[in-house]
Amino acid sequence: MELPYYELKTEESFMVFEFTSEGPKGRIPKLIKFSETALKGFYNLAFGDKNLETGDIVDTVVSNNGDSEQVLATVVSAVYSFTDQKSESWVYATGSTKSRTRLYRMGITKYIDDIKQEFLVFGLRNGEWEDFTVEVDYTAFVVRRK
Repeated sequence: MELPYYELKTEESFMVFEFTSEGPKGRIPKLIKFSETALKGFYNLAFGDKNLETGDIVDTVVSNNGDSEQVLATVVSAVYSFTDQKSESWVYATGSTKSRTRLYRMGITKYIDDIKQEFLVFGLRNGEWEDFTVEVDYTAFVVRRK
């Protein structure tokens, strides 16, 4: 999967990544954070605009900067970098809203053949994990490097 993505900055632990979206609305700083959950080896992926005052992620803002595919490709690049360091870990992701979760599903669907070459991909539906299937609505996703 060769898509343009933004340059990522990270720290030694590869748990926090930063990049800048560039488009008609200007330069918008973004954050990607991986946080270990209560389940050992499971990490939550959080993503959104960076609040410049607090340094926190704001995952409710709709930037509409005209670069959504490049932004999602950058998040995928961070998942690759993170799983390069923690190859046995599972990465859990869901949108902050139903429409964002749907956007993530559409992104996975578009590149599923490429993704499945290197990752196991599951979707959460009705409280159960299942192999990711195109055109199925999921409430969350989890991936792991093969």
